[in-house]
Amino acid sequence: MYPEELKYTAEHEWIRIENGRGRIGITSFAQDQLGDVVYVELPKVGATVKQFAVFGVIDSVKASSDLYSPVTGTVVGVNENLTTSPQFVNEDPYGAGWLIDVELALPDEVPGLMDAAAYQAGLT
Repeated sequence: MYPEELKYTAEHEWIRIENGRGRIGITSFAQDQLGDVVYVELPKVGATVKQFAVFGVIDSVKASSDLYSPVTGTVVGVNENLTTSPQFVNEDPYGAGWLIDVELALPDEVPGLMDAAAYQAGLT
């Protein structure tokens, strides 16, 4: 149910690591719990994020929730499409609904994140 190539946090974020960078989003479980996403507040390119610290906010018809970074690093990309189409988070949380790209400052943080099996086990 959850992509095996990703790492996960207890706060329901995922990260895909490629070439020293990580693409971050929220899990299908998180978007389902939130309901229809209506607004996403993300940091600007160049901002610094810290592991497990808040980097943004996601608003839905049900609630407003903080977004937590799985890793420490510098924001090198932001999904600008979410400004006009926040529903991508609901429609495709692992694809078009990604949130930010981060240049990893501390790659040794990644092994401490959950794999798909551990994340799924934590939901039950």
